[in-house]
Amino acid sequence: MEYQTLEIVRDGHLATVWMNRPEVRNAFDEHSIAELAHAFRTLDHEREVRAIVLAARGPAFSAGADLNWMRRMAGYTEEQNRADAQALAEMLHLIHECSKPTVARIHGDCYAGGMGLVAACDVAIAADGIEFCLSEVKLGLIPATIAPYVIRAMGERAAHRYFLTAERFPATEAARIGFVHTVVAAAELDAAVAQMVRHLSAGSPHAISEAKRLIREVGGEPIDAHLIADTARRIAEIRVSPQGREGIMAFLDKRKPSWLQH
Repeated sequence: MEYQTLEIVRDGHLATVWMNRPEVRNAFDEHSIAELAHAFRTLDHEREVRAIVLAARGPAFSAGADLNWMRRMAGYTEEQNRADAQALAEMLHLIHECSKPTVARIHGDCYAGGMGLVAACDVAIAADGIEFCLSEVKLGLIPATIAPYVIRAMGERAAHRYFLTAERFPATEAARIGFVHTVVAAAELDAAVAQMVRHLSAGSPHAISEAKRLIREVGGEPIDAHLIADTARRIAEIRVSPQGREGIMAFLDKRKPSWLQH
C-alpha cells in the first residue's frame, strides 16, 4: 500500500509507524484511520517484526480528529456517522489486539482521539513538558470510541475527572494516574524508547503474544474454578510449545534461546 498519511520505517526486528501529517498536528480523518488499520494489520503478520513503535512527525503527537473531517461529519446522517465511528473503533481495536508489543512514543501534545491511540498501545513513554487533554465535552461530544482503552489505562476515577472537565494535564500527571508508564526529558525520549524495545524484543515472540492475550482475557475476571483451570491450561500449553521448550532448555544450558540468535 502506498501510504499518504504514514511513514513506515523498519530497522531489524523493529517497525516504527510514523504519523506524518504535521500540518494538521497529526489529526486523523477517514484516510489516516484506514491507513493506520492497514499498517498494524500488515505488521502484525510480518514474522520478522517483533515490536512496533507508534510515533509522529511535527510538533504534536496527535490533535485528535481532523477539523475538516469533523465538518464533513456534521452533515452526515446518524447511519453515516455510525459507519465512520465504527472504522475508528476497529482501528483502535486492531492496535490493542496486535500480537506484537506496541510502544507509543509521545513527543508532543496529545488530545482527544490521540489519547485513544496511546491507550491502545501496550507501553507509553512521554516527553516531559507535553500536555494531554480529553476535550470532547467542550465540543458537545463524548470520547466514546476511545473510552474502552483510555478508561483501562487511567482508571475510572481519573476518567471521571478528565472526561468531564476536559482539562489539560501534563505528562507528569499522566504518569501519576497510570496513563503513561514513563516520562523522560525530550532529549532522552528516543533512548528510553530504544531501551524499552530491547526489553520487548528479548522475550519469546510466541510468549509475548500469549501474555498479551492473557492480560486481555484474565484481567478483571473473578478468581473462580473456571479461571484457575483456564490459567493452568494456558501454562501447560505454552510449556510444551516449541518456544516454551526452547526457552527452558536454553536457560538450563546457559545459552541464548533461538529467537535471540538471529
